[in-house]
Amino acid sequence: MAADYRSAIAHYIAREARPEEKYGHQPRLYALTRRIGAGLEYDDDVVFAAAWLHDLGVFTGHRPEDPIALSRWDNVAYALEKVPAILAAVGFPAEKVPAVLEAIRTHQPGYDPVTPEATILRDADMLEQLGAIGVLRTICKVGRDTRYSTFTPAVAALRSALADLPPRLRLDTTRAIAAEKIRILGLFLASLDEEAAGALY
Repeated sequence: MAADYRSAIAHYIAREARPEEKYGHQPRLYALTRRIGAGLEYDDDVVFAAAWLHDLGVFTGHRPEDPIALSRWDNVAYALEKVPAILAAVGFPAEKVPAVLEAIRTHQPGYDPVTPEATILRDADMLEQLGAIGVLRTICKVGRDTRYSTFTPAVAALRSALADLPPRLRLDTTRAIAAEKIRILGLFLASLDEEAAGALY
């Protein structure tokens, strides 16, 4: 049964994740949670569902298209509203749904997770904002995300991630994985400063 609902969740996200490249975040994120959680006691079903469904509210077709409405959009609140019905439809254990919602609710860096599942998810999601993947995920939004009309604000977001996210990581395993990602992102930004010659637009 577990394989059935896991497969159904993955197929649902494969269909709904738009723009298309957003789909990659989910399997990568879950793989990171497995690395981070190795040796820890937690419910992997909860982490799986939260990792695959936490970003539902950022997909085209689920979020507002109007720029003003989008600037006020709470994608986490949207996911919290929609996820219970999605999980019920695929036969996910009802008793685990509250833990999935709690992990989704606190997955962003500014929140304070209190369960092992939420902590693992939050750490993994921060890792996805560092390293080469963090660069790809940010730069691909230039020109189509209201936050990043040019390279300059996108690069500012990468600088912010490098400065702000590493101290927020909770688990030793996450910090070990993060070390190389931090080095790569720092190297990218230093190289960018040199190559842009003050003319990064």
